[in-house]
Amino acid sequence: MQTGYYSATAGMVAQFNRLDTIANNLANVNTVGFKEDNLIVGDFMRVLKEARDELPLENNSKDGAKFLNRTLTKAPQIVDDYTDFSVGTMQSTSNQMDMALSQEGLFFAVQTPQGVRLTRDGSFTKNDEGVLVTKQGYEVLADDYFSSGNTISFDTQVSTIKVDKNGQIYTNLPNNVSMAKNSKLFIARPDNINNLQKEGDNLFKYDGIELLDTLGESGGVIQGFVEKSNVNAVKMMTQMIETNRLVGMYQKAMSSQMDDMNNDAINKLARKA
Repeated sequence: MQTGYYSATAGMVAQFNRLDTIANNLANVNTVGFKEDNLIVGDFMRVLKEARDELPLENNSKDGAKFLNRTLTKAPQIVDDYTDFSVGTMQSTSNQMDMALSQEGLFFAVQTPQGVRLTRDGSFTKNDEGVLVTKQGYEVLADDYFSSGNTISFDTQVSTIKVDKNGQIYTNLPNNVSMAKNSKLFIARPDNINNLQKEGDNLFKYDGIELLDTLGESGGVIQGFVEKSNVNAVKMMTQMIETNRLVGMYQKAMSSQMDDMNNDAINKLARKA
């Protein structure tokens, strides 16, 4: 059995998956609030051990190793993935509807057809009914949403909107420059951000989200700014070049295993015959 061929094939598949992740990061380099994804490459033996310890399963790999080359168990595999939640650069927009979160781990809550979701994208706007929504049309939730079902809306006569660092919204009184309290943004801080699951439209799903409490004093809201993606385009391009080179190396190794070594074996057998 040409185990080197299978190891090279597994390595190439792992690099293809890595390329997909890098390409997605680069495609979202200008997406507001986007968080970079990364993959962890390990080997089959590590995956087997973790699964065996968790289930547990009897370790039959030692007996199998008597008949199977051990290098097969060292084939590269994607063993885990994670999201980098570090804060991106704050960009001023001078738009009173734009809001950014300056602290890691904070999220806005929005209502989607699939339920309540979290997002870092604070480029909000008003719909025709005066309700605060995301660019995708999802309603932005107020801090008392789970008790009252309230979203955030503005009267047609409102022209000035101010938001403090804790997400409290103030609007001008009709035909007046005086400001009055409006709703307050639902600012959430999940206990473990590693449990967040990415969905489309820059949203995160969090199991048990209805149990999350809004932060009374988050201190992280900045009005008139948006948080840019935390993807480093130069780093991603470097990783893409590296990955493409690895794919080429694995392809050459596969070609050597299947073509050169097989041809050499056939020629030697033919001479002996």
